[in-house]
Amino acid sequence: MRYSQTLIPTIKEVPADAEIISHQLMLRAGLMRKLASGTYIYLPAGQRMLNKVIQIVRKEMNRAGAQEITMPVIQPLELWQKTGRDIDYGETLGTFIDRHGRGNVLSPTAEEGFTFLASNEINSYKQLPMNLYQINTKYRDEFRPRFGVLRSREFIMKDAYSFHADEECLHKTYMQMYDAYCRIFERCGLEYVIVLAESGEMGGSGSHQFTVPCDNGEDVIVYTEDDKQAWNLEKAPADALPKQPAVEAAPAKNVHTPNTGKIEEVCAFLKLKPCQLIKTLIYRNGDDVMLALVRGDHEANPEKLTRLMDGARLDMAEEADIVKLTGAAVGFAGPVGLCDKVSKVFIDHGVAAMAVGATGANKTDYHTLNVVPGRDFPLEGENIQIADIRNAVEGDTYDGKKLLFKRGIEVGQVFKLGDKYSKKLGANFLDADGKQKSCLMGCYGIGINRIIASAIENGHDEHGMILPITIAPWEVIVTPAGKEEDVMAAAETIYRQLQTAGVEVLIDDRDARGGVKFKDADLLGIPIRVTVGKKTLAEGLVEFKLRTESDRSTLPLNTAAQKVAETVKDMKAKLNQPKA
Repeated sequence: MRYSQTLIPTIKEVPADAEIISHQLMLRAGLMRKLASGTYIYLPAGQRMLNKVIQIVRKEMNRAGAQEITMPVIQPLELWQKTGRDIDYGETLGTFIDRHGRGNVLSPTAEEGFTFLASNEINSYKQLPMNLYQINTKYRDEFRPRFGVLRSREFIMKDAYSFHADEECLHKTYMQMYDAYCRIFERCGLEYVIVLAESGEMGGSGSHQFTVPCDNGEDVIVYTEDDKQAWNLEKAPADALPKQPAVEAAPAKNVHTPNTGKIEEVCAFLKLKPCQLIKTLIYRNGDDVMLALVRGDHEANPEKLTRLMDGARLDMAEEADIVKLTGAAVGFAGPVGLCDKVSKVFIDHGVAAMAVGATGANKTDYHTLNVVPGRDFPLEGENIQIADIRNAVEGDTYDGKKLLFKRGIEVGQVFKLGDKYSKKLGANFLDADGKQKSCLMGCYGIGINRIIASAIENGHDEHGMILPITIAPWEVIVTPAGKEEDVMAAAETIYRQLQTAGVEVLIDDRDARGGVKFKDADLLGIPIRVTVGKKTLAEGLVEFKLRTESDRSTLPLNTAAQKVAETVKDMKAKLNQPKA
């Protein structure tokens, strides 16, 4: 392709609303342009990158035995109401009423659509297993789109759904997809880690998350210091904290703490540390009200609470419910005298280990001091459960091993869904004995846009992107550094020879200074640059430079294209070597 005939609108300035490097460089390099909050137009260079990632994903999905289909982005709201995920997604779910009064969903994922298809097409165990996938646009009405394509409203996702007769069959396909994901991310040139993950609103019995470690990532990876176990934050366990030595505590007493509904305000007023406070969170599950007690310096983990409730959904109680239960404004709830008024009390190990603490007094503008767990509120009882219900933090251990933390970008996740969707939507089959059973399902997602952003986050310098050759917009850029006829002729010859050799090559034929061309080539992250200049050409040479290196070398003009094509082949081979 010719630079002069391609829309590559690079810009020097860092866009004001671009917070992280991948967002900045995708705009600066002309990969995309913002259309509206959380939605982007992909320009030619960006589209080429998308196409390359999609091609890799499609090849590995097909190799794993999945079959590609296309599911409509617009789906009937009725299906989502049957599974209850219209409630789970809440305001994030994009919905609209059509002219006939029918509710519709702008698909954020497609379990309902694929299960509906299976319910109409699968009727016998002989048809199983079946693994279907699509590569399609998804929509989520994010409250605050940010970080470019990492938290956007519209994005491209590969999502696959498998259907099975039994657990053994499901596990086999799950591991095939697991291995396919490893090959995909390796071919895309990503350094990734695999962590145990919670299924979240997807449901199911097991999940692994593929995460690219990155300082700007929104996900938190938790791993043991020996690197033998890793989880996402929602899944990460923590050892119970040691019991604090017993103290002679005075009787509990209420103190006036005006305008201190937040932990930091209470600490400042009472001159306490957050770890000395007991935080009381109030949840609802239908008509049942539950308490969760964690230390003031800890955060409750909703996924762990859901797991303790056997997958039942827990919602934070509304303000009116809190006032009715406690008799106090929000921020002043406490466990003293409250535990016997609710159906369930979950107490984190950290709270159970406390010798004494302070908590809300169930009275507006009051807190209770000298609260001793086990003395002033129960640690045992039919409705009491002591468990790990919080997020792991620095200083925690698991199985005696120190937990370490780093940030990352989630690029893919695989799930064992079980029969959550098939039961609700009637995806059944007749087994060998003629008995009707619900299909077991697996689900497998990859963020296409996120792969590109992850590659940029971990592949850049002060000059621009440094991209893996398998997903870069072009493999080689030929740069004539001068307007002389012989310089342009030599550049054109190399350009045509590389095209003939099957190399994806861009020639910068613009009427611009060499320095401008070099800066744009670096900004675009093109892995190999061949420069034709007047001085080197006079010696029968051209300049050769890898984007990953600062040093330059020279190649003979008459063999330059061949050497470059061989280098491209070798670089691609290193990334395209699939694991067995």
